[in-house]
Amino acid sequence: MAESVTSFRTRRLRSVLLTLVAALLLVLVFYAGSIAFVDTAYLTGWVLFAVILMLAFFNLRKRLTYPPLLKAATWLRLHVYLGCLAVLVFAFHTRMQIPTGALEVTLYLLFVTLAASGFVGLYLSRTIPNSLADRGNEVIFERIPRFRRELGERMQALVLAAVETEAAFILSDFYRDRLHAYLAGPTDYWAHLIRSTRPRELLLHELHELRRYLSDGEIAVAEEIAEIIRLKYDLDFHYVRQGLLKIWLFIHIPLTWLLLLFLLAHIVIVYAFAGTFA
Repeated sequence: MAESVTSFRTRRLRSVLLTLVAALLLVLVFYAGSIAFVDTAYLTGWVLFAVILMLAFFNLRKRLTYPPLLKAATWLRLHVYLGCLAVLVFAFHTRMQIPTGALEVTLYLLFVTLAASGFVGLYLSRTIPNSLADRGNEVIFERIPRFRRELGERMQALVLAAVETEAAFILSDFYRDRLHAYLAGPTDYWAHLIRSTRPRELLLHELHELRRYLSDGEIAVAEEIAEIIRLKYDLDFHYVRQGLLKIWLFIHIPLTWLLLLFLLAHIVIVYAFAGTFA
C-alpha cells in the first residue's frame, strides 16, 4: 500500500514538473519573441490549437478499448495538465486582453467557459467518488432506477403482508402518506448535493414515533421499513451526485467540439486575410 502511494506521488510529481518545464519554455519563447519584436500570435495560436486537439482526443480515447494506449488514470492526468497548459498559452495568445471582433469574442468566451467547466469537473472528479465511497457500495448509474424500483416493490410487499398478518393499518397509512412518493423516484436533490441526511432522519423519526402504537410484530416490520428507507436514501445520494458528473460531461464535451469548430473558422479567416490562400 505504501509503495503504491509513493509510486502515485512520484508519477504526479513527474507530471507536474513536465508541465512546469513546458510552461517555462513557452514563457521564454514568448519573452524572446517580444524582445525581438516578432509576432508570436501565430506560434501561440497553433500551439493552443494543438493542445485543444489533444484535450479533445482524451474524450475519444475514453470510448476506445483498443489499442491499449496508457491507463485511463494516466490519460486523465495528461488531460488535467494539458488543460492548465492551454490556459497559459491562451493568456499569451490573447495578451490578457478581451478581443473586439465578433468571432474572436465568441472564441474568447467559449474558451473561458470551457476552462472554467474543466476546473469544475476536476473538483467534482476529486470529491464525488470519495463521497460515494462513504455511502454504501458503488452503484452503476444506469442501474439505479431498477434498484429503486426493486426497493419499492419490496416495501409494498412488506406492508401488504403486514396488513394481512398483523392488521398493520398504521404502517399502511404511513406507507400511503409518506413512503409511496418517497420510493417512486429520486428525492431531496439539494440535501444530497450538500451531503445532508436531515430528510432521511426526519422520515425515520416519524416512523419511530409510531412505535408506541405498534405491536411487537409491527415493530419488526417497522425496522425493515427503516432499513429500506436508508437504502433508498443512499441510492438517491449516488443518483444525484453521479448525475452531477453526467450533467457536467454533457456541458463540457460539446463545448470542446464547438470551440474546435470556431477555432477552425478563426484559422481560415486569419490566413485568408493574411493572403496565405491567395
